[in-house]
Amino acid sequence: MLTTIAWIALVIGIICSIVILIDVVQHPQQMAIMNVVWPVNGWFFGPIAIWTYYKWGRKTAKNLQIDKQKGEMGHGFVSTSHCASGCTLGDIVGVPIVAITGLTIVGSTLFAHYFVEFVLAYVFGILFQFLAIYPMNKKQGIRNAIKSAIKADTISLIAFEIGMFGWMALVHYVFFTQPPAPSQITYWFMMQIAMILGFLTSFPANKLLVRKGIKHAM
Repeated sequence: MLTTIAWIALVIGIICSIVILIDVVQHPQQMAIMNVVWPVNGWFFGPIAIWTYYKWGRKTAKNLQIDKQKGEMGHGFVSTSHCASGCTLGDIVGVPIVAITGLTIVGSTLFAHYFVEFVLAYVFGILFQFLAIYPMNKKQGIRNAIKSAIKADTISLIAFEIGMFGWMALVHYVFFTQPPAPSQITYWFMMQIAMILGFLTSFPANKLLVRKGIKHAM
């Protein structure tokens, strides 16, 4: 039963990503990196990602003249989506690296996943923030843009990984006698849930960062 649910969730996620991608191609975002962010979020948030994209994401399309006001909730959600997509890509890239290399830390593959995926998520997160910050003000220079990206993304990324890594620990130590491997569809269903929980734990941090002006209101 769990395998069937996992397949359904994965297929729905892929379909939602494709639906968003098709619309993004037709209506590119003003902030180019968001053309990547919204389809990535479709993979783990499914229909919710489509709804939020049409509610808030499409308002920043270059070729659509519509009301672009999102409100505090919208800005917080979009900022969290931006953070979550970088983390998601880092995690998706990190999983096969650990699996192929057989890497362990103090004898644990889970700790190896934590380390590799955190590093990659941080790299993607800073890159995504840089690609959002630098095009808006190139006069500040690349170095200052990188500093701003680090300042904006560090807290939100840690908040995301708290939710995600907490779920991974439960999967590894509590829910299964034999945790699913990356070669199993159930593993990726668990990862989808982990991304959602990471999104939820990082939303308050992103909302606060936007309110304080540390993160740009996207």
